[in-house]
Amino acid sequence: MPYVHIVIGLALVEFLYFVLAVAGARGRYKVAAPAVSGNEIFERYLRVQMNTLEQLIVFIPSIVLFGQYLSPYVAAALGAVFLIGRIVYFVSYIKDPKKRELGFILSFAPTVALLGGALFGAARAALYY
Repeated sequence: MPYVHIVIGLALVEFLYFVLAVAGARGRYKVAAPAVSGNEIFERYLRVQMNTLEQLIVFIPSIVLFGQYLSPYVAAALGAVFLIGRIVYFVSYIKDPKKRELGFILSFAPTVALLGGALFGAARAALYY
């Protein structure tokens, strides 16, 4: 499962990058803490960070369980698509939130596949336990 763990580590590094991007945007667009609104571009950065956090809550346990019960290689590959999707989402959402669909699909679809596979694999294992 080292590939799964590498993907999880990269997802966390990616998230930390988004956190730092929000901090930079906060200064650049003069949105003093604790405010979370006041400049549309800043709000885009913040929304990317929050959407990524929302997805990580499902992504991380799903990739671990999928890797454990089905295939760590397929899990890592789906995780790589997730990582790319988050980058596409970040870039497109900052430019124009209306064009975020591809990035969202590239990260949401692998998460759904990982969760479905995790549940299937765990149920299958339970039948033979």
